[in-house]
Amino acid sequence: MSSEQAINPYAAPGATVADVYEDSAGVQPVKLWSAKGRIGRVRFLAYMFYSYALFMLAAMVLGGVIGFTGFKGGEAAISIITLVLAIPYLVFYVLTGIQRSHDMDWSGWTLLLALIPLVALIWIFKPGTQGSNRFGAPPPPNTLSVIIGAWLLPAIAIVGIIAAIALPAMQR
Repeated sequence: MSSEQAINPYAAPGATVADVYEDSAGVQPVKLWSAKGRIGRVRFLAYMFYSYALFMLAAMVLGGVIGFTGFKGGEAAISIITLVLAIPYLVFYVLTGIQRSHDMDWSGWTLLLALIPLVALIWIFKPGTQGSNRFGAPPPPNTLSVIIGAWLLPAIAIVGIIAAIALPAMQR
């Protein structure tokens, strides 16, 4: 027992506390649905692809159910359901964008700059800071599913652009 604790038994402990993100690997865990932490650009692209694919799948399934049941006013119902489904998608996008901003050692408020056309490409092409920054330890290494998701997003975009150009040309 230290002399200060002998004098004041209610004194704060004097032990040092390590950073909550530091572990043997030197990386922090991935946190979905959180504005805290960091994610790299490959994981950011993969999460955007997988969340968009899930959003579109849910909208198609619900639209198909409404269409097959012959629900009167189906167009309005599909619009409302799609809007309701878009809310968690947009919240997930903002939280993931904030984590990506943290990886670049920027405040989460800088995500508002992504509303300016073409500025959002910074979140894709600018690498994160090496090592720890003020937002924590670096993100974990990318898994195979993350790498596949990151490559699927631009691949599907390119296929869509080619199809948008080729289909009207083939109809002539």
